[in-house]
Amino acid sequence: MKLGIVGLPNVGKSSLFNALTKAGAMAANYAFCTIDPNVGVVAVKDYRLDELAKMYNPEKYTPATIEFVDIAGLVKGASKGEGLGNKFLSHIREVDAIVHVVRCFENVDIIHVEDKVDPSRDVEIINTELILSDMEMLEKIIDRKRKLLKGDSSIEPQIKVLEKILDTLNEGYCARTVDLTEDESALISDIQLLTSKPVIYVANISDGDVGKDAKDIPLVAPLLKIAESENAELIPLCVSIEAELAELGEESEEDQQMFLEEFGLDCPGLERLVASSYKLLGLISYLTAGPKEVRAWTITKGTKAPQAAGKIHSDFERGFIRAEVIAYEDLIEKGSTAAAAAAGLMRSEGKEYVIKDGDVVLFRFNV
Repeated sequence: MKLGIVGLPNVGKSSLFNALTKAGAMAANYAFCTIDPNVGVVAVKDYRLDELAKMYNPEKYTPATIEFVDIAGLVKGASKGEGLGNKFLSHIREVDAIVHVVRCFENVDIIHVEDKVDPSRDVEIINTELILSDMEMLEKIIDRKRKLLKGDSSIEPQIKVLEKILDTLNEGYCARTVDLTEDESALISDIQLLTSKPVIYVANISDGDVGKDAKDIPLVAPLLKIAESENAELIPLCVSIEAELAELGEESEEDQQMFLEEFGLDCPGLERLVASSYKLLGLISYLTAGPKEVRAWTITKGTKAPQAAGKIHSDFERGFIRAEVIAYEDLIEKGSTAAAAAAGLMRSEGKEYVIKDGDVVLFRFNV
């Protein structure tokens, strides 16, 4: 699963990416310093793995991960090819969700591509370019399907759904704001629209605004309204401070904690962003634990036991017999797998069992 970090040039995208991934993506004070997308794999912090590691003292510790893609800044006219727009739009099309970074701080030393900081306008610029690109694609698809309609009336319901979305785009709203039924969504599941991708807004704030409520920060308040109108999450964070925290965390957890306390923060904002991104993609983790390894396995919410087993190895799915499951809380309370089993807290589940977040699982299989 990939999340694309997007926004106008010079809003802090590459700096955020660097803080997230330590991948050293180039960050500079001029437009288009990022041309090819940088990709980094980020661990999802999970306190449950930490507790299981204390219990088993394993040889290996493997958290769940997600990928972040640093995509170059979009500008007005991107949908028509401005600023290498077509190339950048194709990069956005390849990700599963969007982290939209918006500048919400004043600094005369950092140029703004539009000369003035205005979060609402900046979001509108990005969304407009994505909407225009989607409209062009939808119009072509609808035109093609209308020609096929004469010989195949079964595609008429799909055309109606596409037209419903196109009407919304024409009004200036993203496709993700369209209220579709489950059946309607299924009809267009193979059509990847830029504006249908789920989004998290990141308000890049000044260090003086760290710790404040979003609605109390003048430049963030309008962005909060936009996020609420789309049922999207807004995470205010100061990217420069997050970068410092990331560096401190690598050197000393104690220094990082002191830095957090100085700014009145419970945890780094990046941890909240990664956790929210994981949730945005509809992902959960099941856990495996033992002296060799404690590990979080990423699955989509609603995955059944055999398919979850297949994440470990295809043989596990092919020869699936049963899943032996203990809830994480029960395992921690009892202190060991044997004690949890003796207390009747280990369940034997079959092929129809839907894995839950935090299940500690041992799969039985035979090939």
